[in-house]
Amino acid sequence: MKTWKVVIARDTAVRSLGLHGLHVAFRGLPGVEVVGFFDSRADDLETVMQATQAKRHYRDYLKMLDTEKPDIVVICSRHPQDHFDQIREAAERGIHIYCEKPMTVSLLEADAIVELVEKTGIKLCMAHPGRYDASFLKMKSMIEAGEIGRSLTIYGRGKSDHRGGGEDLMVLGTHILDLQTWFFGAPESVWAEVSYEGKPVRPGDVCETVEPIGPTAGDEIFASFRFPKGVRGLFESRRGLADPGQVATRLGITVIGTEGTLSLRFDDGADAVLKQSRLKTPPDDHAHFENVKVRAAAEIPGAAPFERTLIGVQTPAAAMFIQSNRSAAWDLIQSVKEDRQPVSNMYNARLVLEMIYGVYASQLSESLVRFPLTNREHPLGK
Repeated sequence: MKTWKVVIARDTAVRSLGLHGLHVAFRGLPGVEVVGFFDSRADDLETVMQATQAKRHYRDYLKMLDTEKPDIVVICSRHPQDHFDQIREAAERGIHIYCEKPMTVSLLEADAIVELVEKTGIKLCMAHPGRYDASFLKMKSMIEAGEIGRSLTIYGRGKSDHRGGGEDLMVLGTHILDLQTWFFGAPESVWAEVSYEGKPVRPGDVCETVEPIGPTAGDEIFASFRFPKGVRGLFESRRGLADPGQVATRLGITVIGTEGTLSLRFDDGADAVLKQSRLKTPPDDHAHFENVKVRAAAEIPGAAPFERTLIGVQTPAAAMFIQSNRSAAWDLIQSVKEDRQPVSNMYNARLVLEMIYGVYASQLSESLVRFPLTNREHPLGK
């Protein structure tokens, strides 16, 4: 059996709000050996090396790639402007990639990544964990089986915390928009309103962000996407709605159909619960939701048991993120073996970025914007 050599790139010298557990995604998978770990710093190195089970530490990303000659590299940076160069260097060396979302800041860069990956023949898997989570998979299967009738609207919210608006759209809205496309396909058009302190965003209006994620604008966003078969997709984010002390999160999706409603939230601190309302009336009219039983994800053949002790050790407190990353890592390996695209791939990730561009393009032009976008430059400028 082939041994898959994996290296991890996670530079803690760059300020970051947190990690999503990508660095432990390949731990315990059959036939996998984590041979290298890149971090320009060596702080708390013993803990990290133990968590990742990496054999060697490197302070230089390219040196790690050239020395180890891995099959797969895990790119952990939350900052999308870091990804293009790291992806390019790996792709040109024939190394497959598991990369944190968003794929990049620039849609032109996303186009270039797609072209490069297609040319080199490598596989690029993106960390959109919803596509691998048992609850979201159940939700998708229920929609496709018609258990809520004909789907009408998918309503998505960001966290609406201190990053509400444009930063929420880029950092967390990527999850929501990706789920919308996973359920209902590529959008046909978007109409959106983006405002800051009650005033419409105009050309040149750019907000400061907590993390370096490229141009963003607005502290309130409301966007309406049109999907095939008349499905409407909504995204909303308003700054400052989240209570820092509250346990529940606004981040999640609700799908409304002619025969009922399904609702599921992301939760950083616990595993989310899929809920169903069987009422045919709108969900805000006397809605009654019941929990949906969800089977645990199928075990990966030959993998070591999932280690719950990893939760909270430089990882999210919710097991779903670590488990979903593990499933994504295994999917990447299988996609290489079977010469197919991973379930979460570069085309999905580029589409999400295009949807984000479309939101701003609609606001600035005060009009409906159709996809695909012909202008690939960022509507907010550089």
